[in-house]
Amino acid sequence: MSNASYKIAVLTGDGIAPEVMAEARKVLDIIEKKFDTTFNYDEQLVGGAAIDATGQALPAETLAACEKADAILFGSVGGPKWESLPPAEQPERAALLPLRKHFGLFANLRPSICFPSLTQASPVKEDRIEGGFDVLCVRELTGGLYFGEPKEIRTEDGEQVAIDTMVYKASEIERIARIAFKAAQGRDGRLTSIDKANVLQNGVLWRQVVEQVAKDFPDVKLDHLYVDNAAMQLVARPKTFDVVLAENLFGDILSDEMAMITGSLGMLSSASLGESKGDGLYFGMFEPSGGTAPDIAGQGIANPVAQILSVAMMLRFSFGMNEAADAIDAAVKATIDAGYRTGDIYSGDEGTQKVGTVEMGDAICSQLS
Repeated sequence: MSNASYKIAVLTGDGIAPEVMAEARKVLDIIEKKFDTTFNYDEQLVGGAAIDATGQALPAETLAACEKADAILFGSVGGPKWESLPPAEQPERAALLPLRKHFGLFANLRPSICFPSLTQASPVKEDRIEGGFDVLCVRELTGGLYFGEPKEIRTEDGEQVAIDTMVYKASEIERIARIAFKAAQGRDGRLTSIDKANVLQNGVLWRQVVEQVAKDFPDVKLDHLYVDNAAMQLVARPKTFDVVLAENLFGDILSDEMAMITGSLGMLSSASLGESKGDGLYFGMFEPSGGTAPDIAGQGIANPVAQILSVAMMLRFSFGMNEAADAIDAAVKATIDAGYRTGDIYSGDEGTQKVGTVEMGDAICSQLS
């Protein structure tokens, strides 16, 4: 698409986020020139940085900027500095969850890709991941334990009691299942649905609804796993999975497990999408799967790949710029294949070199150019 213009709300956040976001912006600068596109940025505070400046993790001005944007490019929020705040005021709860709820971002897509040249970085034995693997986790993002009511800590008979409520409507399960089945159609045609139907009523309903939706996708092979078994099988045989569908809590845990199997959270992007705008595109929030990594913040050694790949997902899902997204994906792979490694994925193998955040970003930009 040429002569297009898009408005991006840039919510950088805390820790390593400013460092890796700077590299993502360099990639977007190249995409602008190569694909005759204009990106207009509205940079806003979020998370701990916003708390320090305004007293709120998600200021009204930030939310308003997101409402006017075509997509949200998010960094990461949180850190030890704000852990002493009341739980409801901490950056993760007071920024991320409200953003997801406000924009109805119910579908979280996390690609877990282990490049063939990076299998040595995985904690899994190389003979189990030879040649690499590519698994997509589709996680329901606005239901379940994280949002169910009642949710409180109260006193009963002189003792504190914590209550979290897991609630799912059939319609919520159906819409995330359809996203997963459609994703499987565009991949290897296999979908593994995760539940705990042997214990939870939510799991019973989840499985029933997914089975019903499967009738509309006869070309996709569906199987089910209990979440505990899934956690084991992802380590034992990651290459046998294609698309994994899970509710909010299970998806949160399993997607991080899948990320570490690839070698590093610093390699993995994510997209949180709302309902389709009717043209096959979505309003979404695009962010790396890892956190703020406060232990290495400011040292120039963070891996920018996840933030850069999040840019590719934004171009693909919100702007329909598939060719540009493919170009970024290819540039990242070529950079890894050329031996560039940040510290989180460096193992000292022959033909590789350890580089910092800026050097990795520059290498990707060079491949992209």
